Amino acid sequence: MKTLLSAAALAFSLASAAAAADGNLVLYTSQPNADAQATVDAFTAANPGVEVEWFRDGTTKVMAKLAAEFEAGDPRPDVLLIADSVTMEGLAAEGRLMAYPEADTAGYEDGLMDPEHMWFSTKLITTGIVYNTAAPMAPTSLQDLLKPEAKGQIAMPSPLTSGAAAIHMAAITGAEGLGWDYYQGLADQGTRPTGGNGATYKAVAGGEKLYGFLVDYLAIREAAKGAPVAFVFPGEGVSAVTEPVAILSTARNPEAAKAFVDFLISREGQELAARQGYLPALGDVTPPEGFPARDQIRLLPFDAAAALKNDQADKLRFVEIFGE
Repeated sequence: MKTLLSAAALAFSLASAAAAADGNLVLYTSQPNADAQATVDAFTAANPGVEVEWFRDGTTKVMAKLAAEFEAGDPRPDVLLIADSVTMEGLAAEGRLMAYPEADTAGYEDGLMDPEHMWFSTKLITTGIVYNTAAPMAPTSLQDLLKPEAKGQIAMPSPLTSGAAAIHMAAITGAEGLGWDYYQGLADQGTRPTGGNGATYKAVAGGEKLYGFLVDYLAIREAAKGAPVAFVFPGEGVSAVTEPVAILSTARNPEAAKAFVDFLISREGQELAARQGYLPALGDVTPPEGFPARDQIRLLPFDAAAALKNDQADKLRFVEIFGE
């Protein structure tokens, strides 16, 4: 009965938000173009009174554009949908985000949503192990990459370039049994991080390296197309960026922005994420083909606020270890 009442309450809440939402909504996002268009199309189908104007680029460039608009005193977006929660934590600390305490986050695991409801995770993009299917060893754990078979054969993105790699660094170095000793072990294996996830995928798929750290969807999508790669969710766990959505404190249309948040974290929005090939953040939504069930994926603990606080010190230590 409780489940039925909760579902009815959610449906009423979404219907109320949709009824109240109209006018123009400005979205800044780091989603790939096709995904961003599909997201906007699905949202406007559910909210026909809202017209969405959207700008898309990588998170770093989106934030640079937004910083210039803050400086000019004229931030344009109502809502942000970008890669990582650490960036959202920075905006919240500066008072740039609007809390949305009424948002329905029931059903989501602890730690996925900001406790103050400043930002909301919309999917899980995990970083695990990719390997070339011609490699002599099929790794199952992070520790496998410290074995002699992997020496000189590891590619990984740099946290100085990739936000997902920065979060991976924070999760790994904060994990019991891994820590900075694990990164020192990778350096001792001759690993030289460079570029973003695309560079790592290219090195492993092309056979330049046999193993690497990579975001899940990139390896799983390309493996389905016949690329000679396989993705592993290691036993110790994976890190994850969660593509959070947030409302700016300067939003000109906060009701439409709330409706956009409601849509993305609703079951309909989570099923859209799965159709786009991403692991839904809502645990009981079926993952796309090629992914294991959510309860078979172990997430490494991650504290976005601590990661923001330690970001510069961690990157300096990373440079000391790997010599970038």
